[in-house]
Amino acid sequence: MTKSTSKSIDHATPVLKAFVIHPVRPTRGQSALEARDPVARLEEAVGLALALDLNVVETMIAPLRLVTPATLFGKGKIEEFAALCEVEKIDVAVFDDQLTPVQQRNLERTLNVKVVDRTGLILEIFARRARTREGKLQVELARLDYERSRLVRTWTHLERQRGGTGNTGGPGETQIELDRRLIRDNILKLKRELDEVRRTRTLHRSQRKKVPYPTVALVGYTNAGKSTLFNRLTHATVVAQDMLFATLDPTLRNVKLPDGRPAILSDTVGFISDLPHELVEAFRATLEEVQEADVVLHVRDVANPDTDAQARDVQAVLAELKVTTEDGKTILEVWNKIDLVDGEAREILDGQARRLGASAVSAVTGEGCVELLKRVGALIDDTPPVAVRLAAGDGEALAWIYRNGRVESRDEEAEGGVRLIARLDAQALGRFERQFPNVWVMATEG
Repeated sequence: MTKSTSKSIDHATPVLKAFVIHPVRPTRGQSALEARDPVARLEEAVGLALALDLNVVETMIAPLRLVTPATLFGKGKIEEFAALCEVEKIDVAVFDDQLTPVQQRNLERTLNVKVVDRTGLILEIFARRARTREGKLQVELARLDYERSRLVRTWTHLERQRGGTGNTGGPGETQIELDRRLIRDNILKLKRELDEVRRTRTLHRSQRKKVPYPTVALVGYTNAGKSTLFNRLTHATVVAQDMLFATLDPTLRNVKLPDGRPAILSDTVGFISDLPHELVEAFRATLEEVQEADVVLHVRDVANPDTDAQARDVQAVLAELKVTTEDGKTILEVWNKIDLVDGEAREILDGQARRLGASAVSAVTGEGCVELLKRVGALIDDTPPVAVRLAAGDGEALAWIYRNGRVESRDEEAEGGVRLIARLDAQALGRFERQFPNVWVMATEG
Protein backbone atom coordinates (compact mmCIF):
# COMPACT_ATOMS: atom_id res chain seq x y z
CA MET A 1 0.00 0.00 0.00
CA THR A 2 1.49 3.25 -1.04
CA LYS A 3 1.47 6.12 1.38
CA SER A 4 -0.42 9.08 0.00
CA THR A 5 1.02 12.54 0.50
CA SER A 6 -0.98 15.74 0.49
CA LYS A 7 0.19 19.32 0.44
CA SER A 8 -0.83 21.44 3.40
CA ILE A 9 -2.74 24.56 2.52
CA ASP A 10 -0.79 27.79 3.13
CA HIS A 11 -3.16 30.28 4.72
CA ALA A 12 -0.55 33.03 5.05
CA THR A 13 -1.33 36.34 3.40
CA PRO A 14 0.92 36.80 0.37
CA VAL A 15 3.47 39.59 0.66
CA LEU A 16 2.78 42.27 -1.92
CA LYS A 17 5.63 43.91 -3.83
CA ALA A 18 5.52 47.69 -3.60
CA PHE A 19 6.98 50.55 -5.61
CA VAL A 20 7.19 53.77 -3.56
CA ILE A 21 7.30 57.08 -5.45
CA HIS A 22 7.80 60.47 -3.83
CA PRO A 23 6.74 63.31 -6.16
CA VAL A 24 8.70 66.52 -5.55
CA ARG A 25 6.35 69.39 -6.24
CA PRO A 26 7.63 72.89 -7.12
CA THR A 27 8.37 74.90 -3.95
CA ARG A 28 6.75 78.14 -5.01
CA GLY A 29 6.53 80.63 -2.15
CA GLN A 30 8.54 78.31 0.11
CA SER A 31 12.12 78.91 1.18
CA ALA A 32 14.75 76.20 0.83
CA LEU A 33 14.93 76.04 4.64
CA GLU A 34 11.19 75.31 4.93
CA ALA A 35 11.09 72.74 2.13
CA ARG A 36 11.14 69.11 3.28
CA ASP A 37 14.15 66.99 2.35
CA PRO A 38 12.96 64.67 -0.48
CA VAL A 39 15.19 61.84 0.74
CA ALA A 40 13.73 62.07 4.25
CA ARG A 41 10.21 62.18 2.83
CA LEU A 42 10.90 59.09 0.70
CA GLU A 43 12.29 57.22 3.72
CA GLU A 44 9.16 58.17 5.67
CA ALA A 45 6.92 56.89 2.86
CA VAL A 46 8.89 53.63 2.81
CA GLY A 47 8.38 53.39 6.59
CA LEU A 48 4.62 53.78 6.09
CA ALA A 49 4.64 51.02 3.45
CA LEU A 50 6.66 48.72 5.72
CA ALA A 51 4.16 49.38 8.52
CA LEU A 52 1.60 47.67 6.25
CA ASP A 53 3.91 44.69 5.72
CA LEU A 54 4.52 45.60 2.07
CA ASN A 55 7.73 44.38 0.44
CA VAL A 56 9.28 47.58 -0.94
CA VAL A 57 11.38 46.50 -3.93
CA GLU A 58 11.72 49.86 -5.72
CA THR A 59 11.76 53.51 -4.66
CA MET A 60 12.02 56.71 -6.64
CA ILE A 61 12.17 60.47 -6.09
CA ALA A 62 10.33 61.98 -9.07
CA PRO A 63 10.55 65.76 -9.67
CA LEU A 64 7.23 67.23 -10.75
CA ARG A 65 7.59 70.35 -12.91
CA LEU A 66 3.97 70.55 -13.96
CA VAL A 67 0.93 68.80 -12.51
CA THR A 68 -1.03 66.79 -15.06
CA PRO A 69 -4.69 66.77 -13.94
CA ALA A 70 -5.40 63.27 -15.30
CA THR A 71 -2.38 61.34 -13.96
CA LEU A 72 -0.32 63.83 -11.87
CA PHE A 73 2.79 63.06 -13.98
CA GLY A 74 3.32 63.47 -17.69
CA LYS A 75 3.10 60.68 -20.27
CA GLY A 76 6.84 59.93 -20.35
CA LYS A 77 7.13 59.49 -16.61
CA ILE A 78 4.02 57.31 -16.47
CA GLU A 79 5.50 55.03 -19.16
CA GLU A 80 8.69 54.77 -17.08
CA PHE A 81 6.64 53.78 -14.01
CA ALA A 82 4.65 51.22 -16.05
CA ALA A 83 7.79 49.58 -17.46
CA LEU A 84 9.33 49.26 -14.00
CA CYS A 85 6.10 47.80 -12.57
CA GLU A 86 6.06 45.18 -15.31
CA VAL A 87 9.72 44.20 -14.93
CA GLU A 88 9.62 43.99 -11.13
CA LYS A 89 6.12 42.42 -11.08
CA ILE A 90 4.88 45.17 -8.77
CA ASP A 91 1.56 44.64 -6.97
CA VAL A 92 1.12 48.08 -5.35
CA ALA A 93 2.32 51.52 -6.42
CA VAL A 94 2.49 53.93 -3.48
CA PHE A 95 2.42 57.63 -4.36
CA ASP A 96 3.63 59.77 -1.48
CA ASP A 97 1.17 62.53 -2.35
CA GLN A 98 -2.54 63.17 -2.28
CA LEU A 99 -4.12 61.92 -5.48
CA THR A 100 -7.51 62.98 -6.78
CA PRO A 101 -10.03 60.17 -7.41
CA VAL A 102 -9.56 60.63 -11.18
CA GLN A 103 -5.76 60.49 -10.92
CA GLN A 104 -5.91 57.32 -8.82
CA ARG A 105 -8.28 55.61 -11.26
CA ASN A 106 -6.24 56.59 -14.36
CA LEU A 107 -2.95 55.52 -12.77
CA GLU A 108 -4.38 52.10 -11.91
CA ARG A 109 -5.54 51.64 -15.49
CA THR A 110 -2.22 52.77 -16.96
CA LEU A 111 0.14 50.97 -14.56
CA ASN A 112 -2.10 47.90 -14.24
CA VAL A 113 -1.40 47.69 -10.48
CA LYS A 114 -3.20 48.83 -7.36
CA VAL A 115 -2.45 52.50 -6.62
CA VAL A 116 -2.46 53.92 -3.08
CA ASP A 117 -1.85 57.56 -2.18
CA ARG A 118 -0.45 58.93 1.09
CA THR A 119 -3.87 59.47 2.66
CA GLY A 120 -5.05 55.95 1.84
CA LEU A 121 -1.80 54.50 3.21
CA ILE A 122 -2.13 56.30 6.56
CA LEU A 123 -5.81 55.41 6.84
CA GLU A 124 -5.00 51.72 6.31
CA ILE A 125 -2.32 51.84 9.03
CA PHE A 126 -4.74 53.50 11.42
CA ALA A 127 -7.39 50.87 10.62
CA ARG A 128 -4.94 48.09 11.54
CA ARG A 129 -3.65 49.74 14.73
CA ALA A 130 -6.94 50.87 16.32
CA ARG A 131 -7.71 48.76 19.38
CA THR A 132 -10.39 50.55 21.38
CA ARG A 133 -13.98 51.06 20.26
CA GLU A 134 -13.37 54.80 20.05
CA GLY A 135 -10.28 54.35 17.90
CA LYS A 136 -12.09 52.02 15.53
CA LEU A 137 -15.04 54.42 15.22
CA GLN A 138 -12.73 57.32 14.45
CA VAL A 139 -10.78 55.42 11.81
CA GLU A 140 -13.95 54.12 10.16
CA LEU A 141 -15.37 57.65 10.03
CA ALA A 142 -12.19 58.95 8.40
CA ARG A 143 -12.16 56.05 5.91
CA LEU A 144 -15.77 56.63 4.84
CA ASP A 145 -15.17 60.35 4.48
CA TYR A 146 -12.16 59.55 2.25
CA GLU A 147 -14.00 56.93 0.18
CA ARG A 148 -16.99 59.18 -0.36
CA SER A 149 -14.91 61.24 -2.78
CA ARG A 150 -13.53 58.08 -4.44
CA LEU A 151 -16.91 56.86 -5.75
CA VAL A 152 -16.31 57.45 -9.42
CA ARG A 153 -17.78 55.47 -12.31
CA THR A 154 -14.99 52.93 -12.46
CA TRP A 155 -17.40 50.05 -13.12
CA THR A 156 -20.37 50.02 -15.47
CA HIS A 157 -22.67 48.57 -12.79
CA LEU A 158 -22.59 51.94 -11.08
CA GLU A 159 -24.59 53.41 -13.95
CA ARG A 160 -27.50 50.99 -13.65
CA GLN A 161 -30.74 52.34 -12.26
CA ARG A 162 -32.58 50.63 -9.45
CA GLY A 163 -36.24 50.69 -8.49
CA GLY A 164 -37.96 50.04 -5.19
CA THR A 165 -37.80 51.84 -1.89
CA GLY A 166 -35.70 51.93 1.26
CA ASN A 167 -32.20 50.47 1.14
CA THR A 168 -32.76 49.03 -2.32
CA GLY A 169 -32.81 52.54 -3.76
CA GLY A 170 -35.48 54.96 -4.79
CA PRO A 171 -37.17 55.12 -8.19
CA GLY A 172 -34.54 55.75 -10.84
CA GLU A 173 -31.69 55.83 -8.28
CA THR A 174 -28.41 54.71 -9.84
CA GLN A 175 -26.03 52.36 -8.02
CA ILE A 176 -23.46 55.12 -7.47
CA GLU A 177 -26.15 57.34 -5.92
CA LEU A 178 -27.21 54.47 -3.66
CA ASP A 179 -23.60 53.84 -2.60
CA ARG A 180 -23.13 57.53 -1.81
CA ARG A 181 -26.33 57.60 0.22
CA LEU A 182 -25.34 54.50 2.21
CA ILE A 183 -21.93 56.03 2.98
CA ARG A 184 -23.60 59.30 3.99
CA ASP A 185 -25.97 57.42 6.32
CA ASN A 186 -23.08 55.46 7.84
CA ILE A 187 -21.12 58.68 8.43
CA LEU A 188 -24.07 60.23 10.28
CA LYS A 189 -24.43 57.07 12.39
CA LEU A 190 -20.71 57.03 13.26
CA LYS A 191 -20.79 60.72 14.17
CA ARG A 192 -23.67 60.08 16.56
CA GLU A 193 -21.73 57.23 18.19
CA LEU A 194 -18.61 59.41 18.45
CA ASP A 195 -20.65 62.19 20.03
CA GLU A 196 -21.66 59.68 22.69
CA VAL A 197 -18.00 58.76 23.18
CA ARG A 198 -17.14 62.46 23.42
CA ARG A 199 -19.81 62.98 26.09
CA THR A 200 -18.43 60.03 28.06
CA ARG A 201 -14.87 61.39 27.74
CA THR A 202 -16.05 64.85 28.82
CA LEU A 203 -17.75 63.28 31.85
CA HIS A 204 -14.53 61.45 32.78
CA ARG A 205 -12.57 64.67 32.33
CA SER A 206 -14.97 66.62 34.57
CA GLN A 207 -14.63 63.89 37.21
CA ARG A 208 -10.84 64.21 37.03
CA LYS A 209 -11.10 67.97 37.45
CA LYS A 210 -12.83 67.45 40.80
CA VAL A 211 -9.53 66.00 41.99
CA PRO A 212 -6.88 68.76 41.91
CA TYR A 213 -4.54 66.89 39.57
CA PRO A 214 -2.94 68.88 36.74
CA THR A 215 -2.89 67.27 33.29
CA VAL A 216 0.09 67.04 30.94
CA ALA A 217 -0.21 65.87 27.30
CA LEU A 218 2.55 64.48 25.09
CA VAL A 219 2.37 65.43 21.42
CA GLY A 220 4.87 65.12 18.61
CA TYR A 221 5.78 63.65 15.27
CA THR A 222 5.22 59.94 14.93
CA ASN A 223 8.22 57.90 16.08
CA ALA A 224 9.63 60.82 18.09
CA GLY A 225 9.75 58.62 21.19
CA LYS A 226 6.60 59.80 23.00
CA SER A 227 5.58 56.35 24.23
CA THR A 228 9.11 55.56 25.44
CA LEU A 229 9.16 58.87 27.34
CA PHE A 230 5.66 58.13 28.67
CA ASN A 231 6.86 54.77 30.01
CA ARG A 232 9.95 56.37 31.52
CA LEU A 233 7.98 59.06 33.38
CA THR A 234 5.06 56.89 34.54
CA HIS A 235 6.75 53.47 34.84
CA ALA A 236 4.08 52.11 32.50
CA THR A 237 4.42 49.48 29.77
CA VAL A 238 2.75 51.15 26.80
CA VAL A 239 3.75 49.68 23.43
CA ALA A 240 6.83 51.58 22.23
CA GLN A 241 8.39 50.44 18.95
CA ASP A 242 10.63 51.92 16.28
CA MET A 243 7.63 52.08 13.97
CA LEU A 244 5.40 54.79 12.54
CA PHE A 245 2.10 55.09 14.45
CA ALA A 246 2.95 52.37 16.99
CA THR A 247 0.59 54.17 19.40
CA LEU A 248 -2.89 55.09 18.21
CA ASP A 249 -5.29 55.06 21.15
CA PRO A 250 -4.67 57.62 23.94
CA THR A 251 -3.34 56.37 27.27
CA LEU A 252 -3.54 58.17 30.63
CA ARG A 253 -1.43 57.40 33.70
CA ASN A 254 -0.52 59.06 36.97
CA VAL A 255 2.93 60.59 37.25
CA LYS A 256 4.55 61.87 40.44
CA LEU A 257 6.32 65.22 40.23
CA PRO A 258 9.62 65.69 42.14
CA ASP A 259 7.87 67.67 44.90
CA GLY A 260 5.49 64.77 45.52
CA ARG A 261 2.45 66.14 43.73
CA PRO A 262 0.56 63.78 41.42
CA ALA A 263 -0.30 64.72 37.83
CA ILE A 264 -2.01 62.97 34.93
CA LEU A 265 0.09 62.31 31.81
CA SER A 266 -1.54 61.42 28.48
CA ASP A 267 0.13 59.85 25.45
CA THR A 268 -1.60 60.71 22.16
CA VAL A 269 -1.44 59.66 18.51
CA GLY A 270 1.63 60.85 16.63
CA PHE A 271 1.38 63.51 13.93
CA ILE A 272 2.91 63.34 10.48
CA SER A 273 3.49 65.69 7.55
CA ASP A 274 0.38 66.16 5.41
CA LEU A 275 -1.75 64.42 8.05
CA PRO A 276 -5.04 63.71 6.27
CA HIS A 277 -7.69 66.26 7.17
CA GLU A 278 -10.17 63.40 7.57
CA LEU A 279 -8.06 62.01 10.42
CA VAL A 280 -7.67 65.36 12.17
CA GLU A 281 -11.46 65.76 12.08
CA ALA A 282 -12.17 62.18 13.13
CA PHE A 283 -9.68 62.22 16.01
CA ARG A 284 -10.92 65.46 17.54
CA ALA A 285 -12.50 63.49 20.40
CA THR A 286 -9.10 62.01 21.25
CA LEU A 287 -7.20 65.24 20.67
CA GLU A 288 -9.44 67.06 23.14
CA GLU A 289 -7.09 65.62 25.77
CA VAL A 290 -4.43 67.89 24.27
CA GLN A 291 -6.75 70.89 24.14
CA GLU A 292 -7.70 70.51 27.81
CA ALA A 293 -4.18 69.85 29.16
CA ASP A 294 -2.56 72.30 31.56
CA VAL A 295 0.84 71.72 29.92
CA VAL A 296 1.59 70.35 26.44
CA LEU A 297 4.97 68.67 25.92
CA HIS A 298 6.01 68.80 22.27
CA VAL A 299 8.39 65.83 21.93
CA ARG A 300 10.94 66.12 19.11
CA ASP A 301 13.44 63.61 17.74
CA VAL A 302 16.53 65.85 17.64
CA ALA A 303 18.66 63.02 16.23
CA ASN A 304 16.59 63.14 13.04
CA PRO A 305 18.09 65.52 10.44
CA ASP A 306 14.55 66.53 9.46
CA THR A 307 13.59 67.52 13.03
CA ASP A 308 12.89 71.20 12.26
CA ALA A 309 10.53 70.35 9.40
CA GLN A 310 8.80 67.74 11.58
CA ALA A 311 8.34 70.36 14.31
CA ARG A 312 6.66 72.71 11.83
CA ASP A 313 4.27 69.93 10.80
CA VAL A 314 3.29 69.31 14.44
CA GLN A 315 2.85 73.04 15.06
CA ALA A 316 0.56 73.26 12.02
CA VAL A 317 -1.75 70.56 13.44
CA LEU A 318 -1.66 72.17 16.89
CA ALA A 319 -2.61 75.50 15.32
CA GLU A 320 -5.58 73.79 13.64
CA LEU A 321 -6.61 72.53 17.09
CA LYS A 322 -6.05 76.04 18.57
CA VAL A 323 -3.32 74.70 20.88
CA THR A 324 -0.73 77.49 20.66
CA THR A 325 0.87 79.96 23.03
CA GLU A 326 -1.22 82.66 21.34
CA ASP A 327 -4.31 80.72 22.47
CA GLY A 328 -3.04 80.81 26.05
CA LYS A 329 -1.61 77.27 26.10
CA THR A 330 1.57 76.35 27.95
CA ILE A 331 3.82 74.43 25.55
CA LEU A 332 7.28 73.08 26.38
CA GLU A 333 9.54 71.58 23.73
CA VAL A 334 11.20 68.31 24.77
CA TRP A 335 14.22 67.41 22.67
CA ASN A 336 14.37 63.63 22.85
CA LYS A 337 16.99 61.06 21.76
CA ILE A 338 20.01 63.13 22.86
CA ASP A 339 21.76 59.81 23.55
CA LEU A 340 22.10 59.46 19.76
CA VAL A 341 23.97 62.79 19.49
CA ASP A 342 27.56 63.10 20.70
CA GLY A 343 30.73 65.11 20.38
CA GLU A 344 30.62 68.69 19.13
CA ALA A 345 27.06 68.24 17.84
CA ARG A 346 25.93 67.45 21.39
CA GLU A 347 27.55 70.60 22.77
CA ILE A 348 25.82 72.70 20.11
CA LEU A 349 22.52 70.97 20.85
CA ASP A 350 22.75 71.60 24.60
CA GLY A 351 23.52 75.27 23.96
CA GLN A 352 20.53 75.63 21.63
CA ALA A 353 18.24 73.94 24.15
CA ARG A 354 19.30 76.35 26.91
CA ARG A 355 18.93 79.35 24.62
CA LEU A 356 15.48 78.36 23.35
CA GLY A 357 14.15 77.11 26.69
CA ALA A 358 13.77 73.46 25.58
CA SER A 359 14.36 70.40 27.76
CA ALA A 360 16.95 67.97 26.35
CA VAL A 361 16.24 64.37 27.42
CA SER A 362 16.80 60.75 26.54
CA ALA A 363 13.74 58.59 27.13
CA VAL A 364 15.92 55.48 26.75
CA THR A 365 18.63 56.32 29.32
CA GLY A 366 16.54 58.66 31.50
CA GLU A 367 18.96 61.56 31.12
CA GLY A 368 17.23 64.90 31.75
CA CYS A 369 13.89 63.34 32.75
CA VAL A 370 14.04 64.46 36.42
CA GLU A 371 14.83 68.02 35.31
CA LEU A 372 11.93 67.81 32.83
CA LEU A 373 9.47 66.90 35.60
CA LYS A 374 10.81 69.78 37.72
CA ARG A 375 10.12 72.18 34.87
CA VAL A 376 6.63 70.74 34.39
CA GLY A 377 5.97 71.22 38.12
CA ALA A 378 7.10 74.85 37.92
CA LEU A 379 4.88 75.51 34.88
CA ILE A 380 1.71 74.23 36.53
CA ASP A 381 2.45 75.67 39.97
CA ASP A 382 0.40 78.86 39.69
CA THR A 383 -1.51 78.49 42.98
CA PRO A 384 -0.57 81.05 45.67
CA PRO A 385 0.78 79.69 48.97
CA VAL A 386 -1.26 79.88 52.17
CA ALA A 387 -0.23 79.72 55.80
CA VAL A 388 -2.10 77.15 57.90
CA ARG A 389 -1.89 76.91 61.72
CA LEU A 390 -3.00 73.58 63.19
CA ALA A 391 -3.51 72.60 66.80
CA ALA A 392 -2.15 69.36 68.19
CA GLY A 393 -5.51 67.66 67.77
CA ASP A 394 -5.95 68.65 64.09
CA GLY A 395 -4.36 65.47 62.74
CA GLU A 396 -7.17 64.84 60.25
CA ALA A 397 -6.79 68.33 58.75
CA LEU A 398 -3.01 67.89 58.57
CA ALA A 399 -3.36 64.60 56.68
CA TRP A 400 -5.94 66.18 54.33
CA ILE A 401 -3.49 68.93 53.33
CA TYR A 402 -0.74 66.43 52.61
CA ARG A 403 -3.12 64.38 50.44
CA ASN A 404 -4.64 67.24 48.45
CA GLY A 405 -1.98 69.95 48.39
CA ARG A 406 1.74 70.52 48.51
CA VAL A 407 3.49 71.40 51.75
CA GLU A 408 6.48 73.71 51.20
CA SER A 409 7.51 74.19 54.83
CA ARG A 410 6.52 72.89 58.26
CA ASP A 411 7.39 74.44 61.65
CA GLU A 412 6.60 72.71 64.92
CA GLU A 413 5.09 75.09 67.48
CA ALA A 414 4.73 74.95 71.22
CA GLU A 415 2.25 72.51 72.73
CA GLY A 416 2.38 70.26 69.64
CA GLY A 417 0.93 72.75 67.16
CA VAL A 418 2.10 72.97 63.54
CA ARG A 419 2.44 75.91 61.15
CA LEU A 420 2.49 75.04 57.43
CA ILE A 421 3.16 76.93 54.24
CA ALA A 422 1.20 74.98 51.62
CA ARG A 423 -0.18 75.32 48.12
CA LEU A 424 -3.81 74.35 47.51
CA ASP A 425 -5.65 75.22 44.33
CA ALA A 426 -8.81 77.31 44.68
CA GLN A 427 -11.12 74.26 44.56
CA ALA A 428 -9.15 72.32 47.17
CA LEU A 429 -8.82 75.38 49.41
CA GLY A 430 -12.58 75.92 49.32
CA ARG A 431 -13.22 72.28 50.26
CA PHE A 432 -10.70 72.48 53.09
CA GLU A 433 -12.26 75.61 54.60
CA ARG A 434 -15.74 74.05 54.44
CA GLN A 435 -14.58 70.76 55.98
CA PHE A 436 -12.37 72.34 58.66
CA PRO A 437 -13.93 75.76 59.44
CA ASN A 438 -12.05 76.15 62.74
CA VAL A 439 -8.56 75.86 61.26
CA TRP A 440 -6.67 79.15 60.84
CA VAL A 441 -5.79 79.81 57.18
CA MET A 442 -4.23 83.00 55.75
CA ALA A 443 -2.86 83.98 52.35
CA THR A 444 0.87 84.66 52.27
CA GLU A 445 3.46 86.03 49.86
CA GLY A 446 5.42 83.44 47.72
